[in-house]
Formats: sequence, structure tokens, C-alpha cells
Amino acid sequence: MPGPMGRGRGAAMDKPANFGSAMRQLMTFSKRYIPAIIIALILGVGGTICQIIGPDYLKDMTNEIVKGLPALVQGKPVLHSIDMAAVNHIAWTLVALYAAYAILTYIQSHMMATVTQRTAQRLRTAIDVKINKLPLKYFDKVSYGDVMSRITNDVDAVGQTLGQSLGALLSSVTLFFGALIMMFANNVVLTLCAVGVTILGLVLMMLVMKFSQKYFVRQQVALGDVNGHVEEMYGGHIVVKAYNGETDAIRTFERYNDALYESGWKSQFFSGLMMPMMNFIGNIGYVIVCVVGAALAMDGRIEFGVIVAFMLYIRLFTQPLSQFAQAFQNLQRCAAGAERVFGFLNEPQLPDESDKQALLGCGSHGEITPVEGRVSFNHVQFGYDPGKLVIHDFSADIEPGHKVAIVGPTGAGKTTMVNLLMRFYEISGGSISIDGIDTKSVPRWNVHDQFSMVLQDTWVFQGTVRENIVYAKQGVRDEQVVAACKAVGLDHYIRSLPQGYDTVLDDSTTLSQGQKQLLTIARAMVQDAPILILDEATSSVDTRTEELIQKAMDALTVGRTSFVIAHRLSTIRDADMILVMKDGDIVERGTHDELLERGGFYADIYNAQFSLTD
Repeated sequence: MPGPMGRGRGAAMDKPANFGSAMRQLMTFSKRYIPAIIIALILGVGGTICQIIGPDYLKDMTNEIVKGLPALVQGKPVLHSIDMAAVNHIAWTLVALYAAYAILTYIQSHMMATVTQRTAQRLRTAIDVKINKLPLKYFDKVSYGDVMSRITNDVDAVGQTLGQSLGALLSSVTLFFGALIMMFANNVVLTLCAVGVTILGLVLMMLVMKFSQKYFVRQQVALGDVNGHVEEMYGGHIVVKAYNGETDAIRTFERYNDALYESGWKSQFFSGLMMPMMNFIGNIGYVIVCVVGAALAMDGRIEFGVIVAFMLYIRLFTQPLSQFAQAFQNLQRCAAGAERVFGFLNEPQLPDESDKQALLGCGSHGEITPVEGRVSFNHVQFGYDPGKLVIHDFSADIEPGHKVAIVGPTGAGKTTMVNLLMRFYEISGGSISIDGIDTKSVPRWNVHDQFSMVLQDTWVFQGTVRENIVYAKQGVRDEQVVAACKAVGLDHYIRSLPQGYDTVLDDSTTLSQGQKQLLTIARAMVQDAPILILDEATSSVDTRTEELIQKAMDALTVGRTSFVIAHRLSTIRDADMILVMKDGDIVERGTHDELLERGGFYADIYNAQFSLTD
């Protein structure tokens, strides 16, 4: 199954195609926050330096204490006094260092969290703005799920990992080299012993990582298979049951589930070896430092405090290695998310039309002039792909208030014509005008203002009934909402709801398909635009509901220029003009009776449709 496999592979690939380019774009987008990022990183480095200096002071404190311990002189213990003033001074210095480390690290974390979340907020806003500027042809090639993934998963990847990875990366590098320098400054022999043990641990860790990586990839692919299979089976469970496909579905699921178990077990097992292995190597390092340090101390080559300092430096030296790997992996994930987000933001968008005047509905002196609704198509050509026309040569003149039906087989170009009329797509040739004004000469929003739409697919968002009907229309009075609902026969049902027109439409308040369609018709009535588009709004309802919707639509079309995309030819017998489309061209036009008398293509599809219903 290509769907699940695709999801699995996509989940496994968490690396950007161009890491440097993705991070440069992210830094450019976040340039207003760069001073704050630099300050935060400097504070983080400062805190790490305080952490590095600490063990050296512990060495001095240990040596001060050792000076005061009993010593054997001619076989008898001689007590020395401990310089408590020096010990207290060192202790307070350590408290100040570790307090500074805690405070600086806290400030850094707070600043980076603020910066990254502000960046994520701006990215989501930029994507939301971009969506409204993209041409519809973009969504012909990209799924809505992919766009949603960029808004949620990819932006979250940037927001969650950028602050952590940058700070952790710089801190771990500082800690690694700082600890190494301090170790060499204290004793070269002990440093070489510690580095040798650490290198051994790194080699073992890289071998385990290399061996386990393939199982993590398999786990992601298997997880995609399981999720995709479950989604398909639950989404089409009626079909599965109707065709007795349960056994095959279970067998397929078990195969995917077994593969997920095997890859998941192995990946978790090998990744679980990492921490015990690193602890083992660290403990071996402690043992070697103690043994070698004791020998050096017996020879008088080092003080006892150096051994204590090295015990801490070994931990500080090995700790950044795992942190560095994790931080770099997070940075890769951040760059991958940023790359997808900026890939979306860099998509070609609709041209800026701020320089165009809104001429539709406006007089020469700025007064509002009602649009009559005269629509003209003049040799319109269009193709979704360059050089591949779908509409070859379309011309038609529609008088104000006329009802025009567009009919034809699937793929003939009926919906395409409506999309061109509203400038959802730009025509390849010819012109479309409303009241003699070329729609290309005015802003798109000015064109959209002239239309109300009732589509086959109803759209109801989570909000009150009133908000759904008024949608985006300013200055609508409650009386207008009620009048529209009465006109479509929905007022009685709405008043039966718990809060009437203020009832929130969500999962607890369900509307039937017919009621949703009536609500969208009421929405179109409230919009009160001069031109109406109806895309076979009765195709998915029962006969009785169809009659209600048809009456509501008949009332809606009064006084408006109407374009009806018709699948049921019985609903457009009263149309003033029927445009019959085939392969992107108008092959016939006329009234219902005229077209039947000609006995052409329209008569063929009309008779074929009614012979099927008899």
C-alpha cells in the first residue's frame, strides 16, 4: 500500500536536504531576535565556565583539608590544624560559582524559550498569511494534510528544538574543551588515561549507534504501515464488513504489527545499551584515575586534591559527548522542519493587486453602484498545465437576472468555468467581464464580493448558528438572519435547539446533510450578492429534502444572475440558457425545449439520464 509506506519513509527521514541553507533562512527570518540569542548563548557559556572552574576549587579545598590531617613523625601521629578561614573562603567561592551557573543557565533557558516560541508563533502567522496568497493550483498538487503538517509538526519541530539544541550545542562544546584544558593543566598523565578510556567508550557507542540506526529506520517505516492500515480499515470499515474482508485486514495488520514489534524491540534494546555502556566506561575511568592517581600521589608527583578534581572532570568531560550528539540531532530535526516551512513560504503566490481599483459596485465619484450582473465570456482559454488547454474557446453573454445552467459529462470543464469566473484561476487567453469591467482589472476580493456560492460539499465550522450564517459579512442584523432561515425552512428547527440561533454547532449538535445545505443557502441569502453560483446542491439528499432545497434555491435566484452546475437535468428545465459543454468547448446552447428539439448532445444525455431513472 503506497500510502502507509510513504508515511513510514517520511517519518524516518528527519534530515534536511541542505542544512546550511535551512539554518540561514531560519536565522534571516529570526534576525530581530539574534541579539537576544547571542546574549543567551554568552550567558550559557558563562554558566558552563563556572561549572568547569568548580572542580579546581574543590581540589584546593581538599588540599587544605589534607594539610590538617594527622601525620606520622617518628612513628607517632602529629595533628595539624586545618586552616578553616581558607576552607570557608574556597567554600563560599564554590557557592558563588555554582549559584552563578544556576542563574546564568536559567536566564539562558528563559531567553531561548521566549525566542523560539516567538519564532514559532511568527512562522505559524506567516504560513496562515501565505495560505491566503497561494493560487488554488498549488492545492491541486499538494494535499491539505501536508500543509497542516507544516503548520503543526514542522513548526513545532523548530519551536521545540531550536532553543534546546543551540544552547546545548554551545554549552557541550565549551564544557568538553574547558574540561580537557583544565585536566591537562592539572596533570598530563591522568588526562591521557581519561581520554584513552573515553575514546574506547566513543568507539563502542558509535558501533552500537551504527548497528541500531537501521532498526530505528525500520521502526518508523513499520509504524507508518500500521497507522496507514488502521486509518484505511477504520475509514472504510463498512466496505470491509460488506465484502467480508475482516480476515485479510487482520492478517495484514498482524504482519505489520509483528514487523513493528521486531524493529521496535531491537531499536529500543540497542539504544538501551548506550547508557549502561557509558556508565561502565565512566566507572572504569574513575578506577583508572584512582589507581594511577594513587601511584602518582605516593611518588609525590601530584597532590591528593588533583585526584578529587579529576573524578569530577571525567564526568564533565564525558557528559558533553552524549549531549553534543543529541543537540546536533535536534538541530538536524529543526533544520528539516525549517526547510519544509520555508519551502512552503517560498512558493510562488498570487501577484500583488494593491494598485488596482475596486471598480465593481463603485461609481465614478466613489458612490456605491449596484452591480447588475451582466457577465460576458469572450474567447476564454484555460489550461491547468501550460500548453495543455482544458477550455479551448468559450464565449457567452449572460443578461442580468438570467439563470444559466452549465451541463456536460464529467471532465467537460463545468466547474472550471465557475473557478475562472471567480478568478480562482487566471485564464490563459480571452477575457471575462462583469458589467463590462474585465475581472482582471480589479482586485480579486472585489470580484469575490459579487458572488454567493452554494456548493455540493457543505461547509459548517465550529461556531454558533448565527456566526455560520453571517460568515465574514459585516453589518448583518439579526432580523436578516431569521428572515433567511425562514425563507429556506430552517427557522423552526433552529429555534428547537437549546440556545436557538446562539447554539454552538459542534459534535454534540448534529445537523443532517439537508439541514447543512439549507444553512449554506441561508448564508448565501445573507451575503446578498448580485451573482449566484449553485453547484448541484441537491445531489446527496433524499427526494423530500431535495424539494425543500430546490424551493429555497429558487427563492435565492430571484433577481440574481445565476450559474447552475447541473448533474440532474430535471432541475434546470426553467433555465434561461443552458450551456452544453464537452471537452472544454460549448457544443450547444439554448433553452431546455430548444435543445431537446435539436436532438443533439443535450438530448442524448437527457434521454439517457431519464431512461436510467425509469
